[in-house]
Amino acid sequence: MKIAVVYWSGTGNTQRMAEALAKGAQENNLEVDLFTAHDFKADMVSSYDGFAFGCPSMGVEILEERDFGPMFEEILPKLKGSPLVLFGSYGWGDGQWMRQWEELCVEAGAVLLDEGFICRDTPNSMELEGCRNLAGLFLEM
Repeated sequence: MKIAVVYWSGTGNTQRMAEALAKGAQENNLEVDLFTAHDFKADMVSSYDGFAFGCPSMGVEILEERDFGPMFEEILPKLKGSPLVLFGSYGWGDGQWMRQWEELCVEAGAVLLDEGFICRDTPNSMELEGCRNLAGLFLEM
């Protein structure tokens, strides 16, 4: 199975989560490519069997609007039937951005393998371990 881990990170927190998830994928013998939102294009979707998308909460609990939001909006229709996991960090609020993001994916027909994985601020070692373990969800399909 080949998965793409695609993220946007302003402070490095979500990047650390993405890197941990990619490492977990490699440890589970999955083929994995790591991309920033800027580098992932809609025509790349068909090259992957599954996806992990990471974006922190911004402003009033929304996805980042300059790079990640437009990229995700463009590829969302192409994710119908695709297995995916969502992850990200936040500094305030209660995770509403993740719940809304999950709903958006389900409405588009994507197959969420679990609830979105979130951490407050900088991920600690247990949270990074949780990110590594997310990759195992692709093996359970």
